[in-house]
Amino acid sequence: MRNFSNTYIFVFSLIMVTIVAVLLSFVAMQLKPLQEMNVQIEKKQDVLKSVGKAGEAKEVDDKNAYINEEFAQYITESYVVDFNGDLLEEDAFEVMLALAGEIKKPQEERSYPVFVYSENGGPKRYVLPVRGKGLWGPIWGYVALEEDLNTIYGAVFDHKSETPGLGSEINTGWFQEPFSGKTIFDENGKFISIEVVKGGADPSSDHQVDGISGGTITSKALEEMMIDCLAGYVAHFEDLTTN
Repeated sequence: MRNFSNTYIFVFSLIMVTIVAVLLSFVAMQLKPLQEMNVQIEKKQDVLKSVGKAGEAKEVDDKNAYINEEFAQYITESYVVDFNGDLLEEDAFEVMLALAGEIKKPQEERSYPVFVYSENGGPKRYVLPVRGKGLWGPIWGYVALEEDLNTIYGAVFDHKSETPGLGSEINTGWFQEPFSGKTIFDENGKFISIEVVKGGADPSSDHQVDGISGGTITSKALEEMMIDCLAGYVAHFEDLTTN
């Protein structure tokens, strides 16, 4: 049996590690555009889901093309505002993709993307991306408001690593559906957002939804996420309702 010197083994291992690293880097670079496209498609689909479109996978030859087509058809306008409600010369979709960085800034320094849905000249709905921190990682969502800029039409939430069967339930229909019809301003026009209540929401409340049993931390994190993110749109809503 041939014996190899320590130097030979070291050099051979170094060469193999280098070759593998180069191959992995090449594959990662080749896959990066596809990964980025999939992220964009997923976000477009979630925006559409919040207004009741693209809710289910369709039997189509090219699902990505289908979602892109629906997004272009139904999202008739998009723009970005600052905390004071002033329009910014930024791309709403690009800001949405970078929302993880935006929420690290103070509210007054953030950019706030808005996506406007309209179908056949009907009423507009305003889709607002939200993002926050759950128990184990980031959580995010898309809240669609009616034309009154107060009533929630639909909401979609998701997470990266919340506890299965507990906090992870924020991405299920039973948790999301009760947000529809709730309002984020009180009868005096004061912004109060939505309270996620442990042990059951008051059925008569326009501002409460049920929390997740056993998922209290994630439920309250989602509540805080909505307060933190939606508050940045209040000045813009006031501008829209007074002009």
